[in-house]
This record gives sequence, C-alpha cells and structure tokens, in this order.
Amino acid sequence: MMKYLIIIVIGIIELVNADIDSAFRDAEIVPGILINPPNNELQVTYSSKKVNLGNELTPTEAKDIPEINYKHETDDFYSLIMADPDVPSRSNPSVPAFFHWIVVNIPAGNIEKGQVIISYIGPGPPKDSGLHRYILLLYKQPGKLSFDDERLVPNTEANGRTGHSVKSFADKYKFGDPIAGNFYEASYDEYVPILHKQLGII
Repeated sequence: MMKYLIIIVIGIIELVNADIDSAFRDAEIVPGILINPPNNELQVTYSSKKVNLGNELTPTEAKDIPEINYKHETDDFYSLIMADPDVPSRSNPSVPAFFHWIVVNIPAGNIEKGQVIISYIGPGPPKDSGLHRYILLLYKQPGKLSFDDERLVPNTEANGRTGHSVKSFADKYKFGDPIAGNFYEASYDEYVPILHKQLGII
C-alpha cells in the first residue's frame, strides 16, 4: 500500500513540475529570461487573488505586497525577485527588466526578516502597452551574503529599478536556477496614474 502511495505522490509532483515548465515556456519566460524554469510553484496571493502561472490581475488588485509561501529549510537563506521584463511593452522590450521587488538574506520562510534591496511596488504598465508579465522568483542562496547593490527602500523612486536583468543579478551572487517561481499578467487600469505620480513618472 505504501509503495503505491509513494508512486502516486511522485506522479503528482511530476505533473506539477510539468505544468510549471510548460507555463514558463509558453509565456516565453524560458528561454527568454531564464535558462531553466523553477521546479516548484511559488505561492503568491494578493488578498483573495491567487497568482496562478499566468493568470491576469489588475494593477489595483496587485498594488499591495502579496503573501508569499514556499518550501524552505530552517537554516537556509533565500532571495526573492519580482520583475517586469516587458518595458515599455512586450512587443518592444527595449529597456532591461524593471525590478518591482527584491528581498535578500531571507531566513527560512520569513520574508519580513529579509533585507530589502528594492521595496515593493505593484504593476504599473503604461496605457496602451498591452499585457505585461510580472515574474516572481525565489532563489536559494549559497549562504548569508553581503549585497553591494544600491538600496531603493522608499517606494517613491523609479530610477535605479531598471538597467539590470534577473539573470545578471542571480549570476552575480551565484544563485543558480530559481527553486520556485510564479507569474501573472496585468495591463493598464485607473490605479496606474496614481502609481506613476508616486514614482515621479510623467
């Protein structure tokens, strides 16, 4: 009986991994932004709205910091990155990824105890720019690290959030592939001008 139960559990895990793999490839996150997809789904919830491998949310629904959950080890440290690679639009991604959130040195699953490199801001896709992808990735660090990146803790500044890729940040600190991830899409709504004003974007 136990043998069959183990086989069933392994089968379910393989199905979930296949879903993540295909979702990241179908959305052209792999190989466009990542070399390999994450093996596990990062649990991301905005109030009652759950992120589900490419579903659509509005900027209004995603304006506040989401709840994040993931499998973790007690003694390990993690980094969380949220980025929009579709700047100014997915059809013309001429600007490197816009970082919406970076938290590093997260002990186990305690994101609130991590070090904020870039404070959270929600989606702000320009008007008539179509759907943007918002990718959240979790990396396991090789240990507790010193990060020399500029801190953008007040969420009132857009400068400094662009100019780097997710891959270059991960490579700089030898993260390897993300261990968990998720993504959603969003397009312009009435909250975007409020966010742009907050960031000083005319």
